[in-house]
Amino acid sequence: MGEDLLAVAVEAARAAAAVLVDRYDAAGGPSGVAAKSTPTDLVSDADRAAEEAIRAVLRRHRPDDAILGEEGDDVAGTSGLRWAVDPLDGTVNYLFGLPQWCVSVACEGRVAAILNPLRDELFEVVAAGRATLDGTPLRGSTRTDLSRALVATGFAYDAAVRARQAETVGRVLPRVADIRRMGSAALDLAWTAAGRYDAFYERDLSTWDVAAGTMLCAAAGLDVRDLPAGDGLPAGVFAAAPALADELFALVG
Repeated sequence: MGEDLLAVAVEAARAAAAVLVDRYDAAGGPSGVAAKSTPTDLVSDADRAAEEAIRAVLRRHRPDDAILGEEGDDVAGTSGLRWAVDPLDGTVNYLFGLPQWCVSVACEGRVAAILNPLRDELFEVVAAGRATLDGTPLRGSTRTDLSRALVATGFAYDAAVRARQAETVGRVLPRVADIRRMGSAALDLAWTAAGRYDAFYERDLSTWDVAAGTMLCAAAGLDVRDLPAGDGLPAGVFAAAPALADELFALVG
């Protein structure tokens, strides 16, 4: 069943990607841009159309499954399975013409696919199986020295939370080789699974942001943990090379 579900996830991701690439290349850029929770939390017609493309694939192949999506209403299912879908993770990058965005599709706890259309990179995982990039098995970082680690992160939309996150960065930056903030949590997690980063942490994320990426990281041998809420910060996720995890978690947790 896992491979069948994965085939659906990949088909859905590619359907969304086709919509996004077409509109990304269009003269004048995407239409229907609006703010959601804050002026920096943006959505466009491209996001909505891409999610509808995903939902159309799921309706065709998995009509009894539940769906949790960023841009549409939740769908209650009867099968016991739920899909968590982010049709465009990295919307701000997409709207500004920055080539760091992806489509993330996961059947929670079963399969996941993250597609980076502009690099034509497909990250896939089946529960209890290997994480792969274009069919090649992934292995996360095995770095042991935090001072040489490249750490990825991201920031919330709420200004007050961002201020607290800046304090965390201030603790981390002197202890690591460098920090990257690329603007797509799902793709950051996929790249961490691929060993391009040694670790990733971020707070104030939604299920659709991380459902696929955390599966990839765990399957690639990384230490994946929840970041607890507290001290003015919302909950989050953390993934790191096992030898770095305790030391880094103490800085960001």
